[in-house]
Amino acid sequence: MTTLMTVLGIVVFVIGLLFSIAWHELGHLSTAKLFGVRVPQYMVGFGPTLFSRKKGETEYGIKAIPFGGYIRMIGMFPPGEDGRVTTRSTSPFRTMIEDAREAAFEELQPGDEKRLFYTRAPWKRVIVMFAGPFMNLVLAVVVFMGVLMGFGINTQTTTVSTVSDCVISQNENRDTCRKGDPASPAKAAGLQPADRIVAFDGERIEEWSVLQERIRETTGPATITVERAGELKTLQADLVENRLVKYDDDGRVIKGEYVTAGFLGFSPATGVVQQTFGQSVERMGDMITNGVEALIALPSKIPALWDATFGDAEREPDSPMGVVGAARVGGEVFNLDIPPQQQVATMLFLVAGFNLSLFLFNMLPLLPLDGGHIAGALWESVRRNTARLFRRPDPGPFDVAKLMPVAYVVAGIFICFTLLVLMADLVNPVRIS
Repeated sequence: MTTLMTVLGIVVFVIGLLFSIAWHELGHLSTAKLFGVRVPQYMVGFGPTLFSRKKGETEYGIKAIPFGGYIRMIGMFPPGEDGRVTTRSTSPFRTMIEDAREAAFEELQPGDEKRLFYTRAPWKRVIVMFAGPFMNLVLAVVVFMGVLMGFGINTQTTTVSTVSDCVISQNENRDTCRKGDPASPAKAAGLQPADRIVAFDGERIEEWSVLQERIRETTGPATITVERAGELKTLQADLVENRLVKYDDDGRVIKGEYVTAGFLGFSPATGVVQQTFGQSVERMGDMITNGVEALIALPSKIPALWDATFGDAEREPDSPMGVVGAARVGGEVFNLDIPPQQQVATMLFLVAGFNLSLFLFNMLPLLPLDGGHIAGALWESVRRNTARLFRRPDPGPFDVAKLMPVAYVVAGIFICFTLLVLMADLVNPVRIS
């Protein structure tokens, strides 16, 4: 049964992956056709074609390797300075440039002269290239918001899970009381497991983060209102100072750092809590911010990833993970000891996270990514508007093909990184629990 559920989880994730890729390319396809660019091909995947059908002027198909997709647009790059599409040189860099230029015109047909991508206004090209990543962003936001508001997420609550017997500084690395340790304020006040704290010093409390902050900023007497077995009870506690772990602005523990703050002495229970629209928007903003920070920090994680792959180091929980690793996690999701609806919610979160990553990654201003083409179109717009402002001759379209040597270098780096992540996902995968 475990194997069956694992396979089912992998299949569901792969379907979500393929849909995400198709959805991305649909953004490019629809806007390209909107602006009159001819699109001979729309493909999901790479490698040998498994299925294809031609409708109108476009061939739609699915290929064997589900690691990406593409649409082929006529005239992605302008002709060379001499007006020729093809020319040859002994320079390997020139060969790269002209090969890319030739590929952009290899399916040119009579009447296509006015349907070339590079002839469209820069703002139209920006829309076409941005539409793909934008579709992933839309899908991520819709799925994230739907899960947060519909299913809810597992989060800490104001319900008491356990009550500490005594006061222990969290930097002492122990969890048993010693003789002479004072009783915890929660124990002395009569707080019990399953009590739900509804107010602190007369202030109504609904979220654990708010309660935690109020406790940490309080020392001395405090009134705690709890709901116990359907009845409200008021407890009197005398909070004390203690050495506690430090949290960052996102509520994550900062390893090795401690602060002196108010201490009550209980652990919160966790539960699945549906989020309001406002809470969901706030969490969505946090996810995007965290995604940007993770993308910026990606190069710094490579040494640890290398050590986890070829050394004896443990794989960090926030280590970069590829499609294979994500599919593996998808297989583990359906084996988690959680209700089926939460398994579905977790799987949806995984697919939404992939779409958010796809959006952020593709927006990097580097060829061959969509962001590189967007940067080229914006630079062309700046050049042409500047020339118009100073009444100079129109410099013409910016030749993005000249950046192809850089694109090959970037692609080579991405391929090496992808292979490293693939190896890590196979020999030392990230696991969930």
